[in-house]
Amino acid sequence: VQLVESGGGLVQPGGSLRLSCAASGITTSSYTMAWYRQAPGKQRELVANLISGGSTNYAGSVKGRFTISRDNAKNTVYLQMNSLKPEDTAVYYCFLPVLNVWGQGTQVTVSS
Repeated sequence: VQLVESGGGLVQPGGSLRLSCAASGITTSSYTMAWYRQAPGKQRELVANLISGGSTNYAGSVKGRFTISRDNAKNTVYLQMNSLKPEDTAVYYCFLPVLNVWGQGTQVTVSS
């Protein structure tokens, strides 16, 4: 099983990015998938998860700004991030809880 993130980068405050997590070796629609992030000097924290049945959960700090979704045909999970703030700067990781599998991470930097 492998998870590969992409889509990170440098964006100005107020901007948007879409992260992708391409999965191989599993069918993502059958499992809960999650996005975590880790800022320098801080613990890794849950950003959002997408339950296999379709329900979603978000950290309070991103609710209303971020959206987690999946494309079953592409076996890919996305994190659409809007109205980005400097405090969203972190390495973002895709996570498959049932098998405890992490992606390699993708850097998101929000700065003017």
